[in-house]
Order: sequence, then structure tokens, then C-alpha cells
Amino acid sequence: MDDDSGFADFVAKRADALLRYGYVLSGNAHDAADLTQEALVRLHGAWTRVRRKQDPEGYTRAIMARLHVSAWRLRRREHLTWDLPERAHLDVLPSEAEQGLWRAVRNLPRKQRAVLVLRYYEQLTDAEIARVIGVSRGTVRSHASLGLSKLRATVPDPMATNGSAE
Repeated sequence: MDDDSGFADFVAKRADALLRYGYVLSGNAHDAADLTQEALVRLHGAWTRVRRKQDPEGYTRAIMARLHVSAWRLRRREHLTWDLPERAHLDVLPSEAEQGLWRAVRNLPRKQRAVLVLRYYEQLTDAEIARVIGVSRGTVRSHASLGLSKLRATVPDPMATNGSAE
């Protein structure tokens, strides 16, 4: 019973942060919820062992990254998109540049997106990223380089447009 209450406390405290992490990984609220739920189910099964190592959140984030990277192997289903509402539900709308950046990130291949999220959002080293997604450090650097090149080619540099007007 004590283990279950410890797990419940962890979920109550960290579920929102894990859901945000899932959204950054997947770029889709529904997939983020699926990633978070599946990771928490797996964490619950290993809770006794993971709790002793004192890093349940790191373990859960690693599960989420691996699930995200391997999702194309596990399921082949249609990816549904919803039309944007006529009015925004947020008090502050993201700028056009931010919206363009997130669209470009969502269009990256899964492994490139995962590497960039783990590097710049989670601030992991190449060795840590390699361990999380199960590839070599060279592969991590390759995916990061390719992903950044695609982002640079897709998203215009706002500083270039400001400086060239004069």
C-alpha cells in the first residue's frame, strides 16, 4: 500500500510536467496524453525498483522518448489533425515566427525531433541522449545536425529581415 501511495504522490506532482514533455516530443496533445499514460503504466509496473534508484522522473522521460521514437514501428494508423478554431483559446497568441518554428519542428522525422527536444528542452548531453533513445553518440550528433539544417532551411531568420531593410 505504501508503494501505491508513493506512486500516486509522484503522479499527482509530476503528471502535468510529463504531459508537457510529451507534447514537446510529439507536437500533438492526443499523442502526448497517450505517451504520458503509457509511460506511467510502465512506471507503475516497475515502481518498487525505480523508486529505490531515486529517479522515477528520469526513468519515465526515458520511457516516453523511447515510445515516441519507436511509435512508427508499433502502429501504423492515420494521423488525424483538427482544424484550428476561429478564435484562440490562449490569452497570448504565439508570434508567427514561433508558430512557424513549432510547425517546422512537428514536421521533422521522429528521431531528429526527439534528439532536438532532448538536447534543447531537456538539456541532455549527447551521451545521455544516446542512452535514452538507444543509439550511438555519432547518430545523435547526425540527427541533431540534420534536424537543425532542416529547421534553418524551413524557418526564416527574423534577424535577417530586420537588418536588410536599411
